[in-house]
Amino acid sequence: MEPVTLTTDRLLLRSVGPQDTDVVYSAAQDPEIQRWTTIPSPYLLEHARSFTEQLVPEGWANCSMFTFGVFLPEGDLVGMLGITMRSLGVGEVGFWATKEYRGNGYITEATVAVSRWAFTRLSIDRVEWRAEVGNKGSRAVAEHAGFTIEGTLRSAINNKGVRRDCWVASLLPSDLGLPSTAPYLPAQP
Repeated sequence: MEPVTLTTDRLLLRSVGPQDTDVVYSAAQDPEIQRWTTIPSPYLLEHARSFTEQLVPEGWANCSMFTFGVFLPEGDLVGMLGITMRSLGVGEVGFWATKEYRGNGYITEATVAVSRWAFTRLSIDRVEWRAEVGNKGSRAVAEHAGFTIEGTLRSAINNKGVRRDCWVASLLPSDLGLPSTAPYLPAQP
């Protein structure tokens, strides 16, 4: 699939490429991003180059991962957001926000926009979110975007060689007022 560009009231969401390597590298130097995400630490320029020149384009080309740079209209990088395909009809959202732009609702806005796109263009019926227990910022984004917290999974994330517990949540098309591509039969009490 060719990369797509999405817009919201405040944001431009587009694929990143070689022209974005330096800004991705700079943003990823933030210790909070390195602590809570699975990006390499220390994060080297070669990691950013591999991400923007290989990982992102290959993900779009083979429809395994749809990565968007989250930008303000004037061009400032606000964060990164991607949906990784996990199984038939299920994608997992992951994101980080640059230190300078946290707390403005930008990543929440981007999460809703990309989830809506995934539901309507990728035939996804469930977007999952996972974050290490304690990552309160990520959890706040998921909750503000309308995700339902489903619980804690033991030893479900491997971050830099250490197994960690994680929170898990989901967003369904109906949460955004959209139809599902497959019938959904919720559990009966």
